[in-house]
Amino acid sequence: MKQRCSLGLCAALLSVSALAADSYQLDTIASDLHYPWALAPLADGSFLVTERTGQLKKLSASGETLFSIQPALPELYVAAQGGLLDMLLLPDFAASGRLLLSYSCGTQAANSTCLASATLRADQLADIQPLFQAKPLRRGAAHYGGRMVLLPDNTVLLTLGDGFDYREQAQNKANHLGKIVRLQLDGAAPTNNPFVNEPATAPEIYTLGHRNVQGIVFDSLNQQVYSHEHGPRGGDELNLLRAGSNYGWPVATQGIDYTGARISPYTEFSGMTNPLYVWTPSIAPSGMALYQHQRYPQWQGNVFITALAGKRLHRLELVEGQVVAEHIMLAELDSRLRDVRSGPDGAVYVLTDSAQGKLLRVTPP
Repeated sequence: MKQRCSLGLCAALLSVSALAADSYQLDTIASDLHYPWALAPLADGSFLVTERTGQLKKLSASGETLFSIQPALPELYVAAQGGLLDMLLLPDFAASGRLLLSYSCGTQAANSTCLASATLRADQLADIQPLFQAKPLRRGAAHYGGRMVLLPDNTVLLTLGDGFDYREQAQNKANHLGKIVRLQLDGAAPTNNPFVNEPATAPEIYTLGHRNVQGIVFDSLNQQVYSHEHGPRGGDELNLLRAGSNYGWPVATQGIDYTGARISPYTEFSGMTNPLYVWTPSIAPSGMALYQHQRYPQWQGNVFITALAGKRLHRLELVEGQVVAEHIMLAELDSRLRDVRSGPDGAVYVLTDSAQGKLLRVTPP
């Protein structure tokens, strides 16, 4: 099986197609969002949306803003790529209103990725409790990660970036930079994490060797976790996650530095896990959704990925954990796309990334 490929190298191995706009139906639900970052479609047809600038909004099924909250998150730091990031609705959310929020915290000189729990009651966010802060603190305002997914055992995977200027730390198991961590709902490290008994190692680490992971999903049918991450110039990756695995950054990469310099002579390295799929040139993957709904069987099991620099929605067909076809959608919008989620109605919902961000609904024609 081909383990590493780019759009150019894989042309003979899989189908890559650009879908015409008439091959799907596109509807605009809302068009007045301010740099939206994460989306949660609710069972009643409404939506929760985070805006990177610090707002949590609820929209009606028709896109009307029902309320807008500025959560009192401890030391929320809004700058460049930082701010209010992802949200994760806990299994009892419908009854309890419990959710998790990831965000950047601190100051320009010393900041990090933080996680907090809260309770949504009517149009208020209460009981905000800090749960976790990635260590060490760093300068700048880039590469926070921040995406979350809930596993069947009620632990949470939280993605963390390498801080941009600290890429070598992605291989240092003493800290959280360039890692994916696994946490209990109270923020503690589970006792069965892969490195929990290893000396001088952060016990929360689940996987390491990442650059900036901004998409993660759990495949409930196959009990697998997929993530994607930003490469530098080239080398964006789709990965199948295994506890304790090292995904190579910056030792092994198909990307080069923004200056054009070579980051590493290695595209793969012994003991490090190769990605399932690589995009070169970069698409800048952001959100990610795994479609597991019966309404549109032609999408069943497909992975949807939004792209920022690439300004596309990528639909990947997977067979036995391998990408066999890629379909390019929404190119006609020429818009940066931030997040994608599958709704309870079977539609796919997409957020655009701008000061006048949109919530879009995508369905087959």
